[in-house]
Amino acid sequence: MTFPTDSLLQWMAAAVFALALIHSFSTRFFEHLAHTHPRHAGLWHLLGEVEVVFGLWACLLMATFFALIGQDRTLNYLESRNFTEPLFVFAVMVIAGTRPILSLARGLILRITRLWPQHPLLALYMVVLSLVPLLGSLITEPAAMTLGALLLRDTLFSRDVSERLKYITLGVLFVNVSIGGTLTPFAAPPVLMVAKVWQWDAGFMLFTFGWKAAIAVCINALGATLILRRELSALPPSPPSQVATVPAGIMAMHLLFLGGVVFFAHHPVVFIGLLLLFLGFASAWRQHQSELILREALLVSFFLAGLVVLGGLQQWWLEPLLMRLPSDAVFYGATALTAITDNAAITYLGSLVPGLSQEFKVALVAGAVTGGGLTLIANAPNPAGAAILKGYFPDNTIAPLRLLLAALPPTAIATLAFRWL
Repeated sequence: MTFPTDSLLQWMAAAVFALALIHSFSTRFFEHLAHTHPRHAGLWHLLGEVEVVFGLWACLLMATFFALIGQDRTLNYLESRNFTEPLFVFAVMVIAGTRPILSLARGLILRITRLWPQHPLLALYMVVLSLVPLLGSLITEPAAMTLGALLLRDTLFSRDVSERLKYITLGVLFVNVSIGGTLTPFAAPPVLMVAKVWQWDAGFMLFTFGWKAAIAVCINALGATLILRRELSALPPSPPSQVATVPAGIMAMHLLFLGGVVFFAHHPVVFIGLLLLFLGFASAWRQHQSELILREALLVSFFLAGLVVLGGLQQWWLEPLLMRLPSDAVFYGATALTAITDNAAITYLGSLVPGLSQEFKVALVAGAVTGGGLTLIANAPNPAGAAILKGYFPDNTIAPLRLLLAALPPTAIATLAFRWL
């Protein structure tokens, strides 16, 4: 048997990655087929799940590799990949999406919104789109995305609102979460990839990125609130919550579990154990729980794992393309490339190159986080928010082009903040 060359395998991986990208922009077509061809609706629904796309194509590519280069080489590649992030996102989504955590977050936000004398829904909307993304610098971006999406689902998306409002809100949420995690060196995946290598501490992040990100987050949230103020003001006040009060002790235990998972975010042997213990705790006190979002969390983890497998084979073309850019253009190059690949992959490739100037490093990371809201695959937490909210869009699908258009204005604000402040 003649084994393919490494060059051929690289081209195959690039082709499969391109097919996965095309598929991710075509999920609405498959959902339409599920409704028009009910005989094979199950298959079309599967192909229409955006979270399945990259995992599915990664499985097909690895199956091809098993056939072409054998089990040993294929397993060596898979075992060289780091799946900590997909596992962490799964754990944090399951715990952050529980009723005690959401009740605590909702109570905190309602207290803050009472300080605003205007329409309470306007205040709630503004706070969720600004405070929650900035909170991601402490509880990590996946946790902030999960909390923000669940709060928006319960207070806004579950009501009779326009698609325009939904897409504007989603675009701002994605961009704000992507840049809102840059106040610390451990919360945003693209920052986490380089902070230790480049010795960026909390002080450096706050004074180089954080204050600029906070300004952009607040401007984006305020802009969306002003644009949508008529529709938001026309909505009737939310009815009082009928959910039973969660005991303080149960809330405290959930916070401990969530804090433990976040603290040991880089050690799956610890946070997976904490997750398993939490599942037992949640089962024992079932009366204080809503249904755990296990399906959504599993789909998001599968999506990210597929991106890890496929993305690891794109270094041969992505790194030279990025490193050819001059320092003053790398920001815009990183922003554009982030739209077609995970922004953490962009910064990770940069961390492998020795001798980069500080100006180049800052521009690379700033560009990566700025473009993190443009597509579902641009930033690791985006699939988590999409999985929670997509059921409120036609055909249970978020249209990629409409998301891109909605994310462009807040991305422009982030660009101005990072480049000109």
